[in-house]
Amino acid sequence: MSRSSPAQTSSRNAEGSAIVEQKIDRLLIVRLSSMGDVIHGLPAVAALREAFPQAMLGWLIEERWAELLCTLSMPRSGPRSAQRPLVDRVHTVNTRQWRSAPFSVSTWERIAASLSDLRAARYEIAVDLQGAVRSSLLTRGSGAPVIYGAAQPRENLATMFYTRQVIARGEHIVEQNLSLVEAVAERRLKIPEVRLPHDDAAEQECDRRLKAQGALEFALLNPGAGWGAKQWTAERYGEVAKQLAENGLKLLVNFGPGEEDLARAVETASGGAAEPFTGSLTQLIALTRRARLFIGGDTGPMHLAAALGIPVVGIYGPTDPARNGPFGTRSIVLRSPASATNYSHVLRPDDGLLEISSGQVVAAARQLLRESHG
Repeated sequence: MSRSSPAQTSSRNAEGSAIVEQKIDRLLIVRLSSMGDVIHGLPAVAALREAFPQAMLGWLIEERWAELLCTLSMPRSGPRSAQRPLVDRVHTVNTRQWRSAPFSVSTWERIAASLSDLRAARYEIAVDLQGAVRSSLLTRGSGAPVIYGAAQPRENLATMFYTRQVIARGEHIVEQNLSLVEAVAERRLKIPEVRLPHDDAAEQECDRRLKAQGALEFALLNPGAGWGAKQWTAERYGEVAKQLAENGLKLLVNFGPGEEDLARAVETASGGAAEPFTGSLTQLIALTRRARLFIGGDTGPMHLAAALGIPVVGIYGPTDPARNGPFGTRSIVLRSPASATNYSHVLRPDDGLLEISSGQVVAAARQLLRESHG
């Protein structure tokens, strides 16, 4: 089979008409970051996996987010398992490190090694789900002769490196990603259940820690955000925790590196009703699976909760929930009419976001808890 053109097979439907199907043996997905964006790509890639079950499916991703595809203890390539359920190979890069020392010999050696690893897999088709110049460059560097990307990507220059441009359909980014891989499959696809890595050691450690904290029934609060305009106040998260504790729930505060002070501020504002809880990305997956409810803004952990089917109260400001809201789970999204859609990384909290009261969040949380109990 030529690498320049994937093979096709023919079959016939009940009416006797010919159906032409692509046969793809090696397929690469490129979605480097960030956490929420990688999670938004999972449904489309799961649909692609079902469409081409025998294909060797690889994913190029930033090292810091690789646990969304493969647990730390699992080899990055080989037969799929619960620890690496979706892809056959995980390729990683560290572009943040590269950018910090762009003229270093070691940086160029790492770039060369990453590209060599990609090319060795001999991918026939690559799909850039990121739409950035850096992701499109790496996609072209994979050596795949056919490269799919959005006709209107996040960064327009990315289209220079695509051999096939696709007009994305749908309002939500998950739907847009799906339309991009449907172009590869040349047919409409359904989104199957999305499976995230499952690590027995992390699951057991999570159970041990929850038992030690007496948190058998808990809601997860996530006060952090990618930038200031999306960040509701620690004081209001604390007030929410205080009131939801009356429902017999433990309130756990998830926080990442650099967010220790924020977690402590929520704990203090809650009068001790909320307790900080942190860990690796694999441990966060295990923790989120056990939550009765998730409360937070437009962040990676919120989209993780949605992907795991956990009910979500979304607290939205400048980002549009129609495009970036919780997908595929029961949710209540709160957004003030005063919030205008703006993806600029503004440090100051959005004025509309601050119009959302703790009482509104508590009411939404209690509604979802009642529905869940019913």
